[in-house]
Amino acid sequence: MAAFISLLFLIVTLLHNCHGRGLAGAAHDKVIVCYVSRWSVYRPGAGSFDIYDIEPSLCTHIIYCFVGMDENTFKITNIDPYQDLEENNGKGGFKRFVALKAKHPHLKLSVGIGGWNEGSAKYSKMAADPKLRHIFIRSVMNFLEKYKFDGLDLNWDYPTQRGGKPEDRKNFVTLIRELSEEFETNGYLLTSALRTGKDDMNTVYDLVHLNYYLDFLHIMTYDYHGAWDGVVGAVAPLYGQHQNDIYSIDYTISYLLSKGLTPSKMVFGLPMYGRTYTFNVPNPKKIVFGETTTVTTGFAGPFSKEAGFMGYNEICLEFSNKSSQWVHSWDEKTSTPYIADETRFISYDNPRSIANKVKYAMDRGIGGFSAWSIVTDDFRGSCDEEPDTYKDYIERFNAIADLPLLKDALISLEEANVETEFYVIADKKVRLRLPKPRFANYPLLRTVNEAINLATEEKRVLDEMERIKEIRRNVIEKGNSPCVRTCTEVCYYGM
Repeated sequence: MAAFISLLFLIVTLLHNCHGRGLAGAAHDKVIVCYVSRWSVYRPGAGSFDIYDIEPSLCTHIIYCFVGMDENTFKITNIDPYQDLEENNGKGGFKRFVALKAKHPHLKLSVGIGGWNEGSAKYSKMAADPKLRHIFIRSVMNFLEKYKFDGLDLNWDYPTQRGGKPEDRKNFVTLIRELSEEFETNGYLLTSALRTGKDDMNTVYDLVHLNYYLDFLHIMTYDYHGAWDGVVGAVAPLYGQHQNDIYSIDYTISYLLSKGLTPSKMVFGLPMYGRTYTFNVPNPKKIVFGETTTVTTGFAGPFSKEAGFMGYNEICLEFSNKSSQWVHSWDEKTSTPYIADETRFISYDNPRSIANKVKYAMDRGIGGFSAWSIVTDDFRGSCDEEPDTYKDYIERFNAIADLPLLKDALISLEEANVETEFYVIADKKVRLRLPKPRFANYPLLRTVNEAINLATEEKRVLDEMERIKEIRRNVIEKGNSPCVRTCTEVCYYGM
């Protein structure tokens, strides 16, 4: 038997050397899109976010939001010239933003156009008229060249709705196609944010054509539930409350993949915020998602001051206050944290739920992640580090930690010169070393990057375990005279 094991490890090593398996270091090739909402600079105190608060090392793409379109000229225009431009003693936001590339040349810096406050009607009118589309597209090209942006993120909220027309579905594709053709000659990046409701995905978007013309599709996998429902719910549930629940990330991603969207073009949206509720009846005995009733308007946070909305930076300050009455809970079905006191409820995303979503997206082959928006992460590092970020990763590891096959897989990877950073053999046992934070701020955005590396290694190790298991199964099934031909053309017979 000992001879058999030795032969098996020799075969594994030779096969590794033949096929050149392995990934380099802890770097990852996923897209990390960081949205920056310009108006956050006006928030009070510690909630005020400016260009210098960006941590470029955590992003691959950053989008400056938003500019608009003039409803009379149909040209791209500034919504807040004082913040964006240098003229008239302005703050020069564009210049300071694109200057990030000087020290961080890996970045792609786009400008976002549209957003909720821009509405839909004028975009509908522009997209329907070939002359107006031409005017708009020429203005975009001039704008990107003048201010040195790398691309445009189109946030038309939303085709066919809010003053739009049914023809918007077709006209939106035409607009995207014509933009794409112009952008291609200049190397500009073209992306768009897409809603996730089933009806929206069916009626608002021609997904096949958008998938063809867009460089990335930013899937808005959040705001599935809020105070508007009149019952508590998860802002961005990974899975639904029941088997037929269409309001979940799993349903959205599965649906889009079934429609033929290219996984590597899909960017998985992650909310850096929560949705707030006020109970109809104070101090409910049991909180049940989809059942516990609330009023239809949530309360506001001290920085964002938006009813029904609180940034993670506001929420973490609430529960970092040791004298607060908030009780922490976790909804297992949706993989969602929430906190509640006698009268209020907040559903949000924390590092643990973010890490789980990264694992899910990596398993589905999704191309990257977008953070809406980094201005509501704990960008100042004001809150305590949450201790359970990788709880579910640890549980998965513990389930296999004592399997001899796990150690065999790590030895095999090491012999093939494939380094493992998190799964290591120490004191003759396999141990899981969790990622160590590089700095105290941006806990959510940090988790995205850390979890990509951890999830990648977890899959690599599990795949190696399966590979070795399959080799052993084949050896046993073929009897005691297996012949394995290696890249050196050496044929080994017998045990």
